[in-house]
Amino acid sequence: MDIQYRLEQKRSINGAFPGPKSQALAERRARVVAAGVASTAPVYAADADGGVIVDVDGNSFTDLGSGIAVTTVGAGNQEVAGAVAAQAARFTHTCFMVTPYEGYVELAEKIAELTPGTHAKKTVLFNSGAEAVENAVKIARLATGRTAVVAFDHAYHGRTNLTMGLTAKAAPYKRGMGPTAPEIYRMPMSYPYREENPSISGKEAAERAILSMEKQIGGDQIAAIIIEPIQGEGGFIVPAAGFLPRIAEWAKEQGIVFIADEVQSGFCRTGAWFAVDHEGVVPDLMTLAKGIAGGMPLSAVTGRAELLDAVHPGGLGGTYGGNPVAVAGALAAIDFMAAQDLAGRAREIEEAFYARFRPLQEELAGLGEVRGRGAMLALEFVKAGGTEPDADATRKIAADCLAQGVLILTCGTYGNVVRLLPPLVIGDELLADAFDVLEQAIRAHV
Repeated sequence: MDIQYRLEQKRSINGAFPGPKSQALAERRARVVAAGVASTAPVYAADADGGVIVDVDGNSFTDLGSGIAVTTVGAGNQEVAGAVAAQAARFTHTCFMVTPYEGYVELAEKIAELTPGTHAKKTVLFNSGAEAVENAVKIARLATGRTAVVAFDHAYHGRTNLTMGLTAKAAPYKRGMGPTAPEIYRMPMSYPYREENPSISGKEAAERAILSMEKQIGGDQIAAIIIEPIQGEGGFIVPAAGFLPRIAEWAKEQGIVFIADEVQSGFCRTGAWFAVDHEGVVPDLMTLAKGIAGGMPLSAVTGRAELLDAVHPGGLGGTYGGNPVAVAGALAAIDFMAAQDLAGRAREIEEAFYARFRPLQEELAGLGEVRGRGAMLALEFVKAGGTEPDADATRKIAADCLAQGVLILTCGTYGNVVRLLPPLVIGDELLADAFDVLEQAIRAHV
C-alpha cells in the first residue's frame, strides 16, 4: 500500500478511561438519546484516520471494527472526503426520481463490472443494508409471482419488519417487536464447527437444507433464497465448501431467485471483491452496503436485468436512494480499493491473523475455532473440554482490549465470538500491536 496517514498510527490511552469529556457527553446522551441505541465503547470519537480512532479526550484506539465493516478504506480517507466535498459544493440532493444525475448511472456501471457473472445487470440504489434486503425480496416476489422466502439459521439481514423476520436471533433484534412479515422459512445452515456430524460435507449440508425446503414449502412455491456467503452477526460463519454452490444450483433448477446478502462481506473485505467469488457462485441478486461508500450511507440491489426490470416504474426507489454525495463517496472508495489492491491487503491480514492465532488455538482448549476469510475474521470461545459457548470470557476479552486501546466487536448466536474487521488500510505495525493486546486478553480469560 502507498498511503499517507493524516493521524499518527499509534495506540495511546492517557489518564482515566473513559475520560472526562466522554463522561460529560454520556450524561448529555442519557437525557436525549433513546436507550435502545447501544454503543460498544463508552468514548466519543473526535477524529479517525487509517487504523485509529481518536476520542474527545485525546485517547487513540486501534480500530478493529471499521464501524462494522463500513470504513474499509479508512474513516478519514482523503480521496473519499475530497469527492464528497466536491459534490456537496455542487448539489447535495435533487432526488434521482425527480431530476437524475450522472453519478448514479456511473456507479451502476461500476457495480455491473465488479459483480460476478457476464449476464446483463441492472442496479437500484438505497440507503441501508436492510432497505436493500427489503427491496431484493420485493423484486423476487414480483418477478416470480411467488411469496415464500427462505433464510437460514444464524442469519442477520436487518432490523426492519421484514428483515428482522429474516434475522434468526431474537434478542436484541426482534424480541417483543412482532408480528414480523409472513411467508418466511428458516433452514439449517452449514456451520462446520457446530455440526453434529463433523464429517458432513458442504454439499451434504446443502442437501439437508434442500430436503427441508422441499418438504416444508415446495421448490415451486419459493420466490427467493437469501443467504450471507459468510454470516455476519451470527458468528462470522464460513459454510463448508460446496454448500453455497449447491444451494444456488438447486435454486436455479426450481426457478428461485438466489440472493447473496453481501452487505457485510462485500467490497474486498474477504480478500475478493465479493465473498461469493471464492467459490465461483453467480447470484441472481446481490444486496450491497457498508463498505461500498467509505462511510457514506448507501446500499444497492444489483443483479439480473430481467429481474430488476420486472418491477413496474415507481415500484422501486426512495427519496434519498442514491444520494449524489453518497454516490460520489462510493465512486472514490471503489477507485481507491482497486488502486491500492485492498483485496490483496485483506489476504495479507488473513495470513497474519492465522499465523498468530492458530498456534494459540492448539495451546488453549477454550479457543474453539479460528476462522474467517480476508479481513473478516473470528475467534470462537468455549468452555474448556467441549463446545459449550463461553460468552462471559468473550465479553471480558473485549473489555480488556478496549481498556488497553483496541476496539474489537463481538457477535454470534451464542455471544461467544470475537470478530475482527480492521480497515484494510491498517499498517502492519499497528495490526501486530493490536494482536499482541488481543492475545494477552485471551490468555487472561481462556
